[in-house]
Amino acid sequence: MLRLAVLLLLLANAGYYAWSHGLLQGMGLAPAATTEPQRLQQQIDPQNLRLLPPGGQPAPAAEPQPESSNSASAAEPPACLQAGVFDARQAELLRKAATRLPAGSWSLEPVQATRRWMVYMGPFADEDTLAKRRNELRAIGVAYDRPGAALEPGLSLGRYSSAEGALRALSQLGAQGVRKARVVQERGDTAGFTLRLPAVDEALRAQLETLQPALAGKPLRSCA
Repeated sequence: MLRLAVLLLLLANAGYYAWSHGLLQGMGLAPAATTEPQRLQQQIDPQNLRLLPPGGQPAPAAEPQPESSNSASAAEPPACLQAGVFDARQAELLRKAATRLPAGSWSLEPVQATRRWMVYMGPFADEDTLAKRRNELRAIGVAYDRPGAALEPGLSLGRYSSAEGALRALSQLGAQGVRKARVVQERGDTAGFTLRLPAVDEALRAQLETLQPALAGKPLRSCA
C-alpha cells in the first residue's frame, strides 16, 4: 500500500512538471501564457529622452564653440628700427643696398654726429681670439656688440658721449673682471646719416639681411 502511494506521488509530480513546462502542449494541456509581447512595442527609446528644467521648457541647445588653434598666433605689430650714424661714404653704400627694399619703407636722415667714445677690446689677431674673448665676456655677464668696420675685429663694451663717462664704465668693467679693454674715440664732430625704417613688419624683416654688408657693423635698434 505504501509503495502504491509513493508511485502515485511520483507520477503526479512528473505530470505537473510536464504540464508546467509545456511538454503536453501538443495534447492541449499547457498553462496559460503570461508573456505580454505588446509591451515591447510600447517601450520608450532611451536615446530620445530629454530632461526638462523646472517650468517644463526645454533647455536651449548649446551653441557650438569654435575650435581653438594653437598654431594660430597674432602677428606682431610693425616696429620702428634705425641704425647709424653713417658717414657720407657709408651712407652712399647703404643707399644702394636699400634700393632692394620696398619703396617708402626706409629713409636716410641727415644728423649732426657729435663726439663719441667707446670702451673697446681689440683689434684681435684672428677670429679664434675674438671667439675666445666673447666666451669670456658671456661667462661674467658682460654685454658686447660689434665696434664698426674701422675697429674690426674687436668688441665694443659700450659707447659714451664723453670720455669721462667711458672711463667710469671702464673702471666698473675692470671690477667685474674685464681685462685688456681701453677707451677709444669712436668719432669726432661730423655730419652723418641715420638709417630709419619706420614700419618693419614680418615681410620686411625677412629682407633686411640684404642690408647687413652695408651696415658697417652698426646694429639695427629700436627707434624708441
